[in-house]
Amino acid sequence: MAAMNPDLEHAPQIPLLNPPTGESGRRTQKGTLVFIVSIVFLLSFIIINLQSHEPSFENNITTVPLLPIARGVAEGVSAKSNPYLSQKASYNWTNAMLSWQRTAFHFQPQRNWMNGPLFYMGWYHIFYQYNPDSAVWGNITWGHAVSRDLIHWLYLPIALVPDKWFDISGVWSGSATLLPDGKILMLYTGNTDRNVQVQNLAYPANLSDPLLLDWVKYANNPVLVPPPGIGPKDFRDPTTAWIGPDEKWRITIGSKLNKTGLSLLYKTQDFIHYEQSDRYLHQVPGTGMWECVDFYPVSVNGPNGLDTSENGPDVKHVLKASLDDTKVDHYAIGTYFIENDTWVPDNPNEDVGIGLKLDYGRYYASKTFYDQQKQRRILWGWINESDSETADLKKGWASLQTIPRTVVFDKKTRTNLLHWPVEEVESLRLSNSEFEGVVVKPGSVVPLDIGPATQLDIFAEFEIEDLASKGIGKDNVDCGNGAVDRSAFGPFGILAIADDQLSELTPIYFHLSSTTKDGSLTTSFCVDETRSSKAPDVSKLIFGSKAPVLSDEKLSMRVLVDHSIIESFAQGGRTVITSRVYPTEAIYGAARLFLFNNATDINIKASLKIWQLNSAFIRPFPFDQKL
Repeated sequence: MAAMNPDLEHAPQIPLLNPPTGESGRRTQKGTLVFIVSIVFLLSFIIINLQSHEPSFENNITTVPLLPIARGVAEGVSAKSNPYLSQKASYNWTNAMLSWQRTAFHFQPQRNWMNGPLFYMGWYHIFYQYNPDSAVWGNITWGHAVSRDLIHWLYLPIALVPDKWFDISGVWSGSATLLPDGKILMLYTGNTDRNVQVQNLAYPANLSDPLLLDWVKYANNPVLVPPPGIGPKDFRDPTTAWIGPDEKWRITIGSKLNKTGLSLLYKTQDFIHYEQSDRYLHQVPGTGMWECVDFYPVSVNGPNGLDTSENGPDVKHVLKASLDDTKVDHYAIGTYFIENDTWVPDNPNEDVGIGLKLDYGRYYASKTFYDQQKQRRILWGWINESDSETADLKKGWASLQTIPRTVVFDKKTRTNLLHWPVEEVESLRLSNSEFEGVVVKPGSVVPLDIGPATQLDIFAEFEIEDLASKGIGKDNVDCGNGAVDRSAFGPFGILAIADDQLSELTPIYFHLSSTTKDGSLTTSFCVDETRSSKAPDVSKLIFGSKAPVLSDEKLSMRVLVDHSIIESFAQGGRTVITSRVYPTEAIYGAARLFLFNNATDINIKASLKIWQLNSAFIRPFPFDQKL
C-alpha cells in the first residue's frame, strides 16, 4: 500500500474531501435514460427517465422499495418519469434557478416534452418525439426542426400526428432511408388503438421542398406487424435500411424472446412487402428488450464515415442496442456476414449489452446517420431530466439532445469507437484562456480565473509526479464513492459548475489504477454528481468507466459545459460521460471552474485551454430560408 504523503497531515480541510451532507457515498451508476430512435439523419425519441436507485460500478444488485409505475410503462415502452423522486421533498425552485437550467447551444423543444436526423438539399433535419401539450410524456407526435450546421436550429410545424388506428396511441421512433434516386422513405413504429406495436411507412409529399414540411402516411399501413412468437409490445424501432448484393434492402427491428435481446432482420424491395430472415441478425441472452437498434459500418483504416450500405475487407460493423431493462446504450464491434445476414462480435466477452457503452452517463436511445455532405457518421443521443416532474412542469420543458458527435473506429486500441463533438460547435467559441503547467498538490483545489463558467469548451491535459517514488501499483480502483474517495493516485481533474464555497460542484476526474508492461495506464474516468445540487428532489449519481490510456498518450479530457448539461470526453472520445446538474447557488455569475487533486501521493501538472461559448439561435417557423 502506498505511503501517505506527510504534508497532508497539515493540509487544510476543504469541502471536497468530505462526503455530501445527508447522503452516503454512492458507487458508480450505470445510468438509465430514455428511448430514442432515429433516422438516417433523422432521430425520433421517446423519453425514459433515469432510475434513481443506484446499481454499483460492479453491477451489484440493489434492493429498492416498490414504487409507483413510471409514466409510459403501461403502454409497452420505457419509463418516462421518475416515481422515486416523487418520494423526495420538493425543493423551492425559483424562476431564476429554473431559467438557468435551459441550455444555450443544445437542441431542445421550445416548450413541453421531447424525446431523434437526415441531410437533404442543404438542410439537416431532426424529427423528435414531442408532447405539444405538456412537459411530461404523452400524446407523442413528431416534432421537426432543420439546421444548416447542426448547431443553430429552426423549428418547423409538427411532421406526424397520431391520427390513424395504426398510430393513434403514439407516433414512436423510426428511421429514414435516402434512396439512390433521391426519394426518402420513413419507417416508424406506431402504437395502435389496441396497444400493438407495428411498423408504418411515411414519405415526403413534395421532394422539391428542401424543408420537407408535409408528410404522407402510406394508406395501407402497417407494413409490418409482430411475427409469431414476438409479443405485441416487443416489436419496435426500425433502423435505416441498407442494400445487399441481391439488390434487396435490409432493416432490423429491436425485440426480445423471454430475457434474450435480439434484432429481427427483414428484406424488402419496395418497403411495402417484406420477408423475414430465418435467422436473427444477432441475439444476446440475458439482455432483455432491445430498443433503438442501430447497425452501421466503420472504416478500420480510413478517416471518413461510411454510407450504411458499405461493406468490404476494411470495414467493421457496429451493432448497438438500447437496453430497456437497464436504460443503457451498449455497442460492440464485429463482422457482418452478408451471405446469411448475421453479425458476430470480435470479442464475445464484450458483446452487445455486456460490454462497451456509447456513453457512461445519462444517455439513451441514440441513433447515427451518415452525413453524405461531409462524409462522416454522426451520433445523436437523447438526455432526460433527472429532477422531478413537478419541476419540469413548473419550468415548462423537459429533455434535450446531446451535441451531435462524430463516430470513428479507434485505430489505436482497435477495440473501441471514438466519439467527438462535431466541428461546428467550434463556431460558438468566443474568448479563450490558457493555463500551462499548473501544479496541483495533494488535497488541494486551484481556482481558474476565466470569468463566466456556464458555457464552456474545456481541453485539459494532466501529467503526474509520483511523490512516493513507488510507481503506480496494481490496485483495482474505480470511481468508488466519488471524488471524496481518496487513494495514492486519485482522484484528480476539474470541478465544473461550482460556487466559491464549494457547496455545490461537479467533479470530472481520473483515478489511476495500474500500469501495464508496455507503459499503458489503466484508469477510471468519472463524473460525480452527488454534490452538484443542494436540492433533494434531484437524482445525483456517480458515473464512470475504465478508460484505456496508451503509452504514447497523455491523460486528457474535453468537457462541454452548457448550463444543466455537461458532456465529458476522455482520451479523444474513447470514454464519454454525459451528466445533468441542477445547482441552486452555482448559477449565473456565481458559477466557477476549479482544478483539484484529491490523491495522496502525486502532484498533478495541468495544462488547459478554455473557450467561452456563445449561445446558438433557435428560431420558430416561418423564417428566411437563406439563413
